[in-house]
Amino acid sequence: MNIFVTGSSGLVGNELCNKLQQQNYNIIKLNRINNSAESTNPNWDINLKHSNKCIKPNSVIHLAGENIAAKRWNKEQKQKIYDSRILGTKNLIENIISSPDKPQTFICASAIGYYGDRIQELLTEESDSGQDYVSKICKDWEEVTLPLIKHGIRVINLRFGVILSKKGGALKKMLIPFKLGLGGNIGNGQQRFSWISIDDAIKAIIFCLENPKINGPVNVSSPNPVSNKVFTKVLAKQFNKPAFFNMPASLCRLIFGEMANELLLSSQSVMPQKLIKNGFTFNHLDIETALSRVLK
Repeated sequence: MNIFVTGSSGLVGNELCNKLQQQNYNIIKLNRINNSAESTNPNWDINLKHSNKCIKPNSVIHLAGENIAAKRWNKEQKQKIYDSRILGTKNLIENIISSPDKPQTFICASAIGYYGDRIQELLTEESDSGQDYVSKICKDWEEVTLPLIKHGIRVINLRFGVILSKKGGALKKMLIPFKLGLGGNIGNGQQRFSWISIDDAIKAIIFCLENPKINGPVNVSSPNPVSNKVFTKVLAKQFNKPAFFNMPASLCRLIFGEMANELLLSSQSVMPQKLIKNGFTFNHLDIETALSRVLK
């Protein structure tokens, strides 16, 4: 089976491609337009909807998008984050629709940010979207994939929780301060933290790919979310260090601006209802086991 993957050089994309190749899938990786013309993979200018090679995948896994936490948000950066997801996906989909060789399945990244800040509410795929900036990105990102359904293509929107990996993402940024005993709660530490190990995230993507009954939004997170306070305590324990350098919400907002409220202080207690209903088994069900595994 031919699998076309965008965002293949990212944290999830790289791990996913390696695992798919181990399972004898043929992977077609999207190159940036300035990559070598000698590559066997297609080059694509997302903004111009142009590919220099014929693509005939059985399935598409679309993970590309500007790192949402790479820089402090301003008007320009927020537009860049939005366009990289909405415009990029729209152009990719238009190319698929115009092609005579359409894939059977289109899997697109999204995030639990779809739900916004929901305090202690238990959230499933049936829950309404939030009203903030990240919620709008996720909602619009998922909606732009809907035209594919009219063409008989199965569409899956992966609402990722915080993916735990020492190779990248939020956890990697935490490692140095926690190793030095400088970790601590963010805000009051009560906000709910919905997480998933990188191993289970990759396993869940492949599970969705191979299970034809699954479609629509899928929460990709552990069924055991924890508070920021508990996560902090468990992470510090991995290094046998204290964790009393707490960051007050006011300081968090001063340093990170608008990003603080939506990425660091917001609360989402998410349940992976569709994965559980369809028989998915998690390798890492509790936060201590997951952190022990990914930090090996």
